[in-house]
Amino acid sequence: MLKQTIVVKLGTSVLTGGTSKLDRAHMIELVRQCALLRKAGHQLIVVSSGAIAAGREHLSLTHNNIAPTIANKQMLAAVGQSRLIQTWESLFGIYDMHVGQMLLTRADLEDHERFLNAKDMLKALLKHGIVPIINENDAVATAEIKVGDNDNLSALAAILGEANKLLLLTDQPGLYTADPRNNPDAKLIEVVPEISASIIALAGGSVGGLGTGGMATKLQAAEVAGRAGVEVIIAAGHAENVITRLVEGESVGTRFPTSNTSLENRKQWILAGFPPEGELVLDDGACKAIMDCGSSLLPKGITAIRGKFSRGDVVRIVDSKGLEVARGVCRYQAKAMDLIKGLHSEKIEETLGYGYGPVAVHRDDLVLK
Repeated sequence: MLKQTIVVKLGTSVLTGGTSKLDRAHMIELVRQCALLRKAGHQLIVVSSGAIAAGREHLSLTHNNIAPTIANKQMLAAVGQSRLIQTWESLFGIYDMHVGQMLLTRADLEDHERFLNAKDMLKALLKHGIVPIINENDAVATAEIKVGDNDNLSALAAILGEANKLLLLTDQPGLYTADPRNNPDAKLIEVVPEISASIIALAGGSVGGLGTGGMATKLQAAEVAGRAGVEVIIAAGHAENVITRLVEGESVGTRFPTSNTSLENRKQWILAGFPPEGELVLDDGACKAIMDCGSSLLPKGITAIRGKFSRGDVVRIVDSKGLEVARGVCRYQAKAMDLIKGLHSEKIEETLGYGYGPVAVHRDDLVLK
């Protein structure tokens, strides 16, 4: 079986079983399935809801005896996040698996340099066999910087981790032709080849008021992840062996296939996404290397830097005559790039005192015009 990177998103309803407390018996069952995937050689990323629920449980509070203000929710998240990660740590520890916590906000993902830093950290965790446990940083997030729900956060985590699959586990078996709670004729949609307006119209609200996301946010996440080449599946988190069955390719829930690779889609994002912040001027040898040989852009081939840009910004890549030949995501900010232009890669750390790798723009982050 092809080794894959799998993102498992666990909603509050899955982790609590519809109650006001964490369902640790079910959590250990989910961990058992994750351990089987790990044993098979797959990499795992967990996006876990439940911090507020864990805080409410620890403080013996209910929906009726605490007002649902932002400050109170942040207080519950501050208390509950440590309880939640301790629970995951102890459960994964049964299978001799280490976990690492990543708390993110939209600001961490919209700022390009912070995005790359988060991506580097995630890759480091995976490289060392540590299971990342990702959640939104609800204790400090304001409306302006919140991703808003862990469905969309999981899509961004899948992009950060260059995942193959995103499993959105919820309290519903998948997407239906109508609301199954009040329509006995509703049928499960097994495959959604395209997220059209009619598909979006099928999405309803969240069930039970325990979480912040419903089917609508899952469709948003499927669209975002799908554009990045990640296959998305919505399935019931309490279905028997649901994680292992999904990874093995069994038809469970609603699948959103993707026909493109993540590399192709990432390059589309570079080309059509953020406007370029500056320019890198190349010599003829570097132009030939990236255009004809599929090479990354090395500092040695850069002759001039134009404009101000930060690490992670998209820049225009032009030849000696000023003709744009490519666009790419810079690994170094403008001032640093100006210092290392024309140098061999082994001189980067010596010149700057630090390094983000030997390339100025990696081939995976570069699209030819």
